[in-house]
Amino acid sequence: MYYIKNGLGNKWAWLGTVFAVFAAVAAFGIGNTVQSNSVADVIHANFSIPTWVTGVVLMVLVGLVLIGGIKRIGNVAGSLVPIMAIAYLTAGLIVLGINSEAIPAALDMVFTHAFTGTAAEGGFAGAAVWMAIRFGVARGVFSNEAGLGSAPIAHAAAQTKSPVRQGLVAMLGTFIDTLIICSITGLVIITSGEWTSGVSGAALTSAAFASALPGLGNYLIAISLAIFAFTTIIGWSFYGERSVEYLFGVKAVKPYRVLWIIAVPVGAVVSLDFIWLVADTLNAMMAIPNLIALALLSPIVFKLTREFFAEKAENAEKQNG
Repeated sequence: MYYIKNGLGNKWAWLGTVFAVFAAVAAFGIGNTVQSNSVADVIHANFSIPTWVTGVVLMVLVGLVLIGGIKRIGNVAGSLVPIMAIAYLTAGLIVLGINSEAIPAALDMVFTHAFTGTAAEGGFAGAAVWMAIRFGVARGVFSNEAGLGSAPIAHAAAQTKSPVRQGLVAMLGTFIDTLIICSITGLVIITSGEWTSGVSGAALTSAAFASALPGLGNYLIAISLAIFAFTTIIGWSFYGERSVEYLFGVKAVKPYRVLWIIAVPVGAVVSLDFIWLVADTLNAMMAIPNLIALALLSPIVFKLTREFFAEKAENAEKQNG
């Protein structure tokens, strides 16, 4: 919202306000209820713990960090994220190694079904190309937030001498998330054959890993997802708070936090399909003002990028010559 207001001038300030409104609301979808729903789902599937219990536990932990000021919980979870990410990727590669013979067929199915109408076995009857694109774009945006305008709220807090350098860091995150992690996850699900079982959401990923790594894979996914989701809920609360602060001032932050904490257990018990529908809709509303601003400011982005790489090339020549 700040880059829109400051970059486009006062006549476009309303667009920054629109973005802040949508961001404050959309955060409850992508960054809160979907996360708690996924954790509750996978915990119930693996440990038979009721979804409402998981929701309440998450609510308490989030509340302790956001209102109680007990940052150690968030710091511990944050420090575990790299470890769990490495463990997740390692387990995914091991599963693909075990199912290596099925990988060519899986890749063929992905590209074939992406561009042709089909009636898949997994309950997605009558899927057409436009539906594949629609869900692909929606899940891609959900995965890496590209185009949403949410990640810049975090990157804006970075200490850097060049906005282009920070932009390159942001692009790296998109590459790792979508092209590496999501590709491995998708191939694990397809090669395991679990995608035809009728299971959906986080429980599907858990079942796919368990099929190749029984007694280990499903528990690894459950623990990893719980940590990932918890840190995501904490991170997205920051995005929402900054949006509310932009709109109403600092006094609005604490009430927003209270609503944020209350939404956690609600998301855990609501229908998965409904949660995803709301999240996708809110994401689209949030992306529209951001994409408009990106298009209008793209000449400045191109200019800064050319200058950045020209300066790098000039510095390299000086060092070599």
